[in-house]
Amino acid sequence: MLSILDRYILKKYLGTFSLLLLLFIPIGITVHLAEKIDKILENEVPMTEVLIYLYNFTIYFANLLFPLFLFLSVIWFTSKLANNTEVVAFLSSGVSYYRFLRPYIIGATIVCAAALVFSMYLAPKASKGFNEFAFKYFNKGRSDRDQSNVYTQINDNDYIYVSYFNVTEKIGSNFTLEHFEGNKMTYKIAAGQIKFNDKDSTYTLFNYSKRKIGETNDILKTQHKLDTVFAFSMEDLTPVTYIAETLNFTELNDFIKKEKARGSSYINRYEVVRYKRWSLPVSAYILTVIAVAVSSVKRRGGMGVNLAIGISIGMVFIFFDKIFGTMAEQSSFSPFIATWFPNFVFGILAIYLLRNAKR
Repeated sequence: MLSILDRYILKKYLGTFSLLLLLFIPIGITVHLAEKIDKILENEVPMTEVLIYLYNFTIYFANLLFPLFLFLSVIWFTSKLANNTEVVAFLSSGVSYYRFLRPYIIGATIVCAAALVFSMYLAPKASKGFNEFAFKYFNKGRSDRDQSNVYTQINDNDYIYVSYFNVTEKIGSNFTLEHFEGNKMTYKIAAGQIKFNDKDSTYTLFNYSKRKIGETNDILKTQHKLDTVFAFSMEDLTPVTYIAETLNFTELNDFIKKEKARGSSYINRYEVVRYKRWSLPVSAYILTVIAVAVSSVKRRGGMGVNLAIGISIGMVFIFFDKIFGTMAEQSSFSPFIATWFPNFVFGILAIYLLRNAKR
């Protein structure tokens, strides 16, 4: 049963967080629109598409930055409580510091649960719309797909490689397909150029050659041009760089399982996206505890000092999150450690600050 204290703090927790979102989202939209308005006008984008894009933009960045918004909102209203000597009154009435913290944890649980559902199922749709619009109108000349040195395993036995694939013309160069039986290669197909035909979903190979590897000698077959069918699609040749962001929780797990079986070189990138969907909502708890510990003490400089400390801590958290996420995507560094390490470090900081605040 919630007490008057619980309801009072919980109301301020959720109310201030909602108010901060409502204040910052229009600012973010205005700044982003001012930056992109020239390209929108240049491309004569229909107003309906712009409105849908701004809607997707709002969801996309609210999902990424909600821990920071939550952190600042807790510092803001808790600092006001401290400046009005309300925190002292609560604690002087016999309420322990951990009991005082309870409504904050309840509020963090509500926000965390909502953010978890949001990031698992709603944000992926917004991410797809946001990225597709950006590459269509803002990044003309750039592709949203990996086009160079595409190498992937398409099933248990076949591996394909293309040195470069032009998405617009659907033409690739230096194509090879290697077929294995166990650990032994049985044949290899090579072509100077491969072209995907939309009309019938076939491929045309130019300067085609197929080498069948035998026990004592090889059989080589060459042909200037060959129309054929393969068991892979153009998506296998040119994966979309942000594909993991556009999949909901169930789809993402199935997709990663499939990509691992195929030996995809982008597994770390996909794993980072999956782990962040869990780590960011959990950070709501950690940042809430830090915010309370920092702002529940009445300081000589007032709310300004608490906000300055809070913003500094928030920026360091974002820095850690971005640095380790990029490190995992670009190297063999563990995606699990990369996404959870900021929570681990700031969790220790939360415990330290909480003990000091309690004293």
